[in-house]
Amino acid sequence: MAEKMIVVCNGDTSASIMPALVFATSGIALDYEVHCIFIPAGAKWLVKGELEKLGTPKGMPDPLYLFNTLMDMGKKVVLCELALENKDITPEDLRDERIKIEMVPPFLMDAEGAVQTFVF
Repeated sequence: MAEKMIVVCNGDTSASIMPALVFATSGIALDYEVHCIFIPAGAKWLVKGELEKLGTPKGMPDPLYLFNTLMDMGKKVVLCELALENKDITPEDLRDERIKIEMVPPFLMDAEGAVQTFVF
């Protein structure tokens, strides 16, 4: 069984989303079971069109490619349920239908035993 890794995105700037995506996809490359959660301040990155507005920051990989890799590799990507009301987001606003909406406790229970946690 692969070791678990948690990545938390809690910021609405490229300084939060880019390292979150780089660490998550690097975890995939190392065969970790990657669990990502976007809590309210980072929720905008899961909304359609927001990564596209970011573009590709100078010297960085394409965030769309990284996000799609994360989703396509079947890793768990969660939007904290608190972000729905807090940020006026509906499930239909999300950029991918595979994004789960959960509260933090079930997310943490699923990621129990994680050997690494990264927060951006």
